[in-house]
Amino acid sequence: MIREAFYRHFDNRREVASYFGLTPSPFNSGTMRVDQGISKAGNPRIRTLAIELSWLWLRHQPESALTSWFLQKVGNATGRIRRIAIVALARKLMIALWRYVTIGLIPEAAVLRQA
Repeated sequence: MIREAFYRHFDNRREVASYFGLTPSPFNSGTMRVDQGISKAGNPRIRTLAIELSWLWLRHQPESALTSWFLQKVGNATGRIRRIAIVALARKLMIALWRYVTIGLIPEAAVLRQA
C-alpha cells in the first residue's frame, strides 16, 4: 500500500479518499438530495485492498476507536448494512493511515507491535 498510494502527496483527507475511490456520490436535483453510494472513480485495486484491510483491522485491532465506531454503527446487523459500513470504515482507516505515514499520528487506541 505504501508503494501504491502513500508515496503520493495529498493536501487533505478528501484527496486521500478520492484517490481510493471512497468518496460519496451525491445526487442533487431541485429539492431532492440523495446519496448514490461511493463514486468508485479512484484506483480499483487499491480500493479493494483498503476494504480488505478494514476487515483485518476489525479482527486485529478490537480495542481501537475505529473498531468501536464500526461496532456502534453496525451493532448486530449483518449483510448489506455491514458491507456499507465497512466502506465507511475503509475511508476512515485510509485517512488515519495517511496521517500516520505523513505526520506520525497513530490511530486512536491502536496497538503497534514493537519490532
